[in-house]
Amino acid sequence: MKKVPTSRVDRLLGSMGYGSRAEMARMAKAGGVVLDGVDLTDVSTRIAVTPDLPSRMEIDGEPLDPVPGLVVMLNKPLGMTCSHKEEGALVYDVLPDRWRRRDPAVSTIGRLDKQTTGLLLLTDDGDLLHRVISPKRHVAKVYRAVLARALVGTEAALFASGELVLEGEDKPLAPATLEVLSPTEARLTVTEGRYHQVRRMFAAVGNHVEALHRERLGGLALPDDLPPGAWRLLTPAEIAALFAEPTAA
Repeated sequence: MKKVPTSRVDRLLGSMGYGSRAEMARMAKAGGVVLDGVDLTDVSTRIAVTPDLPSRMEIDGEPLDPVPGLVVMLNKPLGMTCSHKEEGALVYDVLPDRWRRRDPAVSTIGRLDKQTTGLLLLTDDGDLLHRVISPKRHVAKVYRAVLARALVGTEAALFASGELVLEGEDKPLAPATLEVLSPTEARLTVTEGRYHQVRRMFAAVGNHVEALHRERLGGLALPDDLPPGAWRLLTPAEIAALFAEPTAA
């Protein structure tokens, strides 16, 4: 039987970004920490750290953040950067401030460049992050691209061939699937995450991506009711869907 981890309440809450041990002690004495409906005034108490803890614990009247394993879906808007340190608007700016202080840190699962919109995941679960981005997992990434010039009709066969080599590289790309939506719009499914891969693929066939939007990761689709800049936590079923085959849009 797997041993259930335990932690002091103040240490746990500190690692989740809620505040220092002293701040947690003051909050608890003021009735701000509730466990199983009872005020928990001694934050040196050790408790079991189980997935159901957020349903049993409240901090300042709000459910405890997920622990362990925070997984967030964000509809990344145009102009935001997937970085902790760059200047300008960052994807972390739309999340609760305390999540910046979580340990382990919250990081993006892969990246979308500043001019790419759509489905972006963030997590403090390092194992999940590496499973999603691992080349061995072949998690499909589905993008909708708006192009500067009309498609000529040979792109789908080239992208699917497994023979396309991007400029500056010597290893061919894995086969990718192109679905033509209009003369200047296409849906592209790739299983790799090379630098600016989709933009460079279309550049290799003499075209230019004017707008790029990620619609899916694996079997997980960006929902229509999540507007740009909005986020929500993923359910266990949605996390599992990451490793499923994408379905037709």
